[in-house]
Amino acid sequence: MQVTGKVVVVTGGGNGIGKALCEAFHGAGAAKVVVADLDGSAARSVAAAIGGAAFRCDVAQEKDILHVIDETERQFGPIALFCSNAGIGGGFDPLSVNAGGTSDEPWQRSWAIHVMAHVYAARHLIPRYKSRGGGYFLNTISAAGLLSQVGSPAYSTTKHAAVGFAENLAISHRADGIRVSILCPQGVDTNMLRSIPKGPQSADGDLAPEQVAKDALAGLEQETFVILPHPQVLGYMRRKTENYDRWIAGMAKIQARMREEFGK
Repeated sequence: MQVTGKVVVVTGGGNGIGKALCEAFHGAGAAKVVVADLDGSAARSVAAAIGGAAFRCDVAQEKDILHVIDETERQFGPIALFCSNAGIGGGFDPLSVNAGGTSDEPWQRSWAIHVMAHVYAARHLIPRYKSRGGGYFLNTISAAGLLSQVGSPAYSTTKHAAVGFAENLAISHRADGIRVSILCPQGVDTNMLRSIPKGPQSADGDLAPEQVAKDALAGLEQETFVILPHPQVLGYMRRKTENYDRWIAGMAKIQARMREEFGK
C-alpha cells in the first residue's frame, strides 16, 4: 500500500510511535492525516505541525472510535488506512510476586486498549471497506505479543490477544480486499518505555520512534503482515516454537535476574 493521496487515521498519535507515524505519513504524501489521542492538546499540536486534523479519543470507548471514523469520512473522505496504535504500559512488576496481580483494573484497562480498540475499529470500518473494495489496518502491538514481557502479565496477555485478533481479521477479510499489518517492535524510546524500569525489552537497543515509523511505511508498501523493526525478533520467535520448554526456562532465568536486581 502507498499512502500517497490517502486519508489516514492514527490513534495514540499525540506522542511516541503514533506521532512519528503521523509525521511519516504526512511526509509520504497522505492527503490527510487524522491524529486521534486521549490527550487532545497533544493531538492538536501534532496535527498543526503537519496540516492534519485532530480528535480527542479514548480508544477504550467504542463511541469515541466511531466518532473519529464518522467525522473523518464526513470531512475528508474515505479512510484508506486506520492505524490502531494507542497503548499503555501499566502493570509492570519486575519482581512478579503474583502473575495474577492484586486487582482487575490493570487487566481490564489493558484489555480495553490493547484488544477492544482494535475490535471497535474493525467493527465499524469493515462494512465501509467492503463497500469500497478494500482498506488497510495497521495495528501497533509489540514484540511482547509474539514473545512475552517479563514482569508484565497483563501487557503480555493482551498483546498476544491483539495478535490473535489481527490474524483472524486478516484471514476473514482477505477476500474482501482488506489488508492487515501488525507493528511489533521491542524497546522504543518513548514516554511509555521511560515510565517503567529498564528490562529485557531493551536488550537489543531502543529504537527511535522515527525509525519504527520508517519501518512501518516499508512494511505497508510490501503489505507485510508482521513488521519487525527489531529483525532479531524473528529468530527469537523461531527458537520459541522450536523448543518451548527451553524458551520458558530461558525466560525464567531473565525473571530471576530481574528479581535479583530489583529486589535489593
